[in-house]
Amino acid sequence: MAERENRRGPRRDRDETPEFADRLVAINRVSKTVKGGKRFGFAALVVVGDQKGRVGFGKGKAKEVPEAIRKATEAAKRKMIRVALKEGRTLHHDGHGHAGAGKVTMRTAPQGTGIIAGGPMRAVFEMLGVQDVVAKSTGSQNPYAMIHATIDGLQHQQSPRMVAQRRGKKVADILKKDAAPAPAAETEEA
Repeated sequence: MAERENRRGPRRDRDETPEFADRLVAINRVSKTVKGGKRFGFAALVVVGDQKGRVGFGKGKAKEVPEAIRKATEAAKRKMIRVALKEGRTLHHDGHGHAGAGKVTMRTAPQGTGIIAGGPMRAVFEMLGVQDVVAKSTGSQNPYAMIHATIDGLQHQQSPRMVAQRRGKKVADILKKDAAPAPAAETEEA
């Protein structure tokens, strides 16, 4: 019995440690003019991820900044998506994403490239766990639109395993696609 209690002890400690990292992207202060003066409110935009292929973003509004950030973080944890990463460091293929006027282009990159992306997009890739990517925002500079577009592009990422499963083939058959035309060309020449 003592061993079982000891094993359960560290497990609780592990559950209490935060499994998600979060990044505050933007805070917007808004004011409402009333009879006695101005009332201020705050809107926060937060990106949350486990840095192992899951990421989400959320918005929160409140009268105080910490409360707005807390609400945004909770919203981000509820709306997380899973993205398949190639070798755990980059995207499987190039992609585009758009949301409203936000347009982004994301390209896979060789090892050692790093994250070449601007502001809000960088936060998404860092929280996702991507280490090598080249990305460009060509649309709106609004952080909300950029993050929406980035998440849209990431949702369209597909791993070879996903494609093989959808087609009812093996992963090796999907990856051999580049090598298949070469033998066919040799038979035509002979």
